Amino acid sequence: MPDASRLVPLKPNWFHILLTLSDEPHHGYSIMREVEHRTDGKLKLWPATLYGTIRKLEDEDLIERVEYEPDDGSDDERRQYYALTRFGKRVLRTEVERLEQLVRLARAKTALSK
Repeated sequence: MPDASRLVPLKPNWFHILLTLSDEPHHGYSIMREVEHRTDGKLKLWPATLYGTIRKLEDEDLIERVEYEPDDGSDDERRQYYALTRFGKRVLRTEVERLEQLVRLARAKTALSK
């Protein structure tokens, strides 16, 4: 399997898409809504950006299209669902560990602890 560290640090839109898919598969519009909600509207993934990024994430074997039916029965047969691959989970975990280390370093700085 490829080295996960070669892809970090992740671009913000890559990170947020992978984070969205970490719990369960989502379709594109669902990804857009969750990212916008999670970031309080600071990051909006417009369709061209979203689907271009999805293609790149697929090319890097971070996500894949899957067959999925939501528990709430809200499925539409036209929707394409995406899920993390095993490699995608490793890359996301590597990025989260990197971010945790940055936060630990920042908190250790005297100016931030006052």
